[in-house]
Amino acid sequence: MRYIPLILVLLTVPLGAFLGLTHAFAGGLLFGCALLASAIGIHDLCQNRRSVLKNYPLIARLRFVFERIRPEIRQYFLESDHDEVPYSREQRALVYRRAKNIEGLRPFGTLKNVQQVGHEWINHSMAPSHIENGDFRTTIGATTCKHPYESSLLNISGMSFGALSSTAIEALNRGAKQGNFAHTTGEGSISHFHEIHNGDLIWQIGSGYFGCRDEQGQFNDEKFIATAAKSNVRMIEIKLSQGAKPGHGGILPASKVTPEIAAARGIPVGVDCVSPTSHSAFSTPLELMNFIGKLRTLSDGKPVGIKLCVGHPWEFFAIAKAMKECQIWPDFITVDGSEGGTGAAPVEFADHIGAPLREGLMLVHNTLMGLGLRDKVKVIASGKLISAFDIARVLSLGADACNMARGFMFAIGCIQAQTCHTGKCPTGVTSQDPRRTKALNVNDKYKRVAQFHANTLDALKHTTEACGLTHPEQFTAHHLMIRINSREVRSAASQYDWVGTNDIVDSTVTHPAFIKFWDIARTDSFAALQLSNVIPLQRVANS
Repeated sequence: MRYIPLILVLLTVPLGAFLGLTHAFAGGLLFGCALLASAIGIHDLCQNRRSVLKNYPLIARLRFVFERIRPEIRQYFLESDHDEVPYSREQRALVYRRAKNIEGLRPFGTLKNVQQVGHEWINHSMAPSHIENGDFRTTIGATTCKHPYESSLLNISGMSFGALSSTAIEALNRGAKQGNFAHTTGEGSISHFHEIHNGDLIWQIGSGYFGCRDEQGQFNDEKFIATAAKSNVRMIEIKLSQGAKPGHGGILPASKVTPEIAAARGIPVGVDCVSPTSHSAFSTPLELMNFIGKLRTLSDGKPVGIKLCVGHPWEFFAIAKAMKECQIWPDFITVDGSEGGTGAAPVEFADHIGAPLREGLMLVHNTLMGLGLRDKVKVIASGKLISAFDIARVLSLGADACNMARGFMFAIGCIQAQTCHTGKCPTGVTSQDPRRTKALNVNDKYKRVAQFHANTLDALKHTTEACGLTHPEQFTAHHLMIRINSREVRSAASQYDWVGTNDIVDSTVTHPAFIKFWDIARTDSFAALQLSNVIPLQRVANS
């Protein structure tokens, strides 16, 4: 179907030539137009710079025509008020400019309504600083690991091979290698395409234990050791849940389980691949901490962390209590907000299950502060982040670094067509159809990945300088301003409740969530003690 317009114009060429024998003008005109359109279509099919044109020769050119129409008309045709797209045209344009090294200046001021409730900004300084090097880094695993990792403040979030195409994985990893930052594998484990360019990897292990499982789907020590020993595996991330569908196992239909995907995951070809909703290697907070310690040992001292979308507060409190009790803690915690995206999440989960990033991030930060563990555990924020301001905002709220998924997808050509789950991605980013994926030219797209990363960190450098700071780690809740209503503005420091260092240990915590839920958290179970006494039941059982 994608090639029908090109086929039609190719067939029109001989038809025009034949008509020219009897109707010279009309036939010649038809022949000339068909020949020109055929030449354009063949060029589209053979070029490697634009994935959409390669997959949709001729007809995709309409998209570029619309892009050149005046902004208000383009908005009407492409993004009406009725379209529900997770990221705005402005956000995507920001990524495209940075990925393509296009100047990002904008005339006539901001597009934001600065008087709108919830508008946020960071106050600048009358004495801006000067920073020589904008390659900002943070050390993960400094006190616990034989091989700590000097991580960039911006890395690629977890997207599995299977969810993304082979060429997309290649482009992301090669871009990470070029830019000296990390690429998180997603729970689909490490494929051949993750290793071609030897970019740094954060190996994510989900409940399916792909890449380190036995035939029954249980965790296997020997397979883990073999994979963790790879030189480009720099950290290991245990995925407890993800923001887009927390508490929901994933499934890869049998039709998508290709030999390459099966090899990466350690599963049979052509059989449904189902991720359980929970882990089998541990079932309590204490067992989770011991599992973290075990993986750190088996990996010969590489940093091991967890990824989760925060749900019931007492469950994370139970994990925190287990850290203190057994004196084992993760080297990093990746906090995924419920606003994160995936092509395989039920609508209800994507919209209404799990804590948004802000709330989850602050709960994790406050908990670690109150237990005196904040300097030992790095916190990474993930969930609908795009710009340097987004990075500065989450750093102000307690993060040490951040992961981005969609920004890097935009960099390699994603146009947010929202067909990820169909296998018919128009740019080949999320498809497993080789006819579509070959349109994504790795040799071109990896440069955009590296450029987006570099230009975003450069924008963060300028933001940090404007605030009079010498490193983004100096951002605090006092820097982030929030409009509460038309007459009132507050800093995040005064807008939210914060826990001081060792407040929980010293029993001086005043944060309402801790007062309400801390005492009911237990280390021998994720279930709470006496929950009915904390949350009054509102329903009466039928007689």
